[in-house]
Amino acid sequence: QVCAQLCRRPCYCPWVPPRCPRGSPLVLDGCGCCKVCARRLGEPCDFLHVCDQSQGLVCDYSSAPAGTGGTCNFEDDEEGCEVNGRLYRDGEVFQPSCKVQCHCLDGGFTCIPLCQEDVRLPSPDCPFPRRVEIPGKCCPEWICEGAQDQPLPRDARAAPGAVSPLLRYPCPPWGTEWSACSATCGLGFASRVSNQNRLCRLETQRRLCSAGPCPALPAALPAVS
Repeated sequence: QVCAQLCRRPCYCPWVPPRCPRGSPLVLDGCGCCKVCARRLGEPCDFLHVCDQSQGLVCDYSSAPAGTGGTCNFEDDEEGCEVNGRLYRDGEVFQPSCKVQCHCLDGGFTCIPLCQEDVRLPSPDCPFPRRVEIPGKCCPEWICEGAQDQPLPRDARAAPGAVSPLLRYPCPPWGTEWSACSATCGLGFASRVSNQNRLCRLETQRRLCSAGPCPALPAALPAVS
């Protein structure tokens, strides 16, 4: 009955299909007639304006007044995240770019950097350090101005008290303890400050950590009519 009321035959569609936002594919409307932009997570929907089924979305009318449209939601009511027009399931770990890694949890997401956030202080062998983007590489690197702008060697762990090939003096090891994991459950990161690198310079180091799996959310109670 709904189809007979809303769908006209034959189809009358625009000559030029609509331009969809990023992450929203062109799909047939509810009448199977014209191309429309699929609605994304949290967007309004109805019989004609369908949700993106490729992302597991359906039109949820549970919280909408009778006779009105619904909202696009996951079919199993699972929480998700939308980042740059793309949907991620609850618990999924993803990289929106090569510089960060994110974790979708309870409808939100947290991200940690994948590029080392070290600090280069001026020194006699490199009085003017500068961090620049290197073509073909994701993370920026430090160069030493006045030395043909050559990238400094990537840091490597040195034995405590060892003499680096770049240094003329021993490097007494110094560093803080690893901090507690930034997350109480799931993936997080820990950080510390240390000078254990080939240039014996203080830098902030980070590493991924896991505080154990997150507890499952309690199942929603059925509505009482």
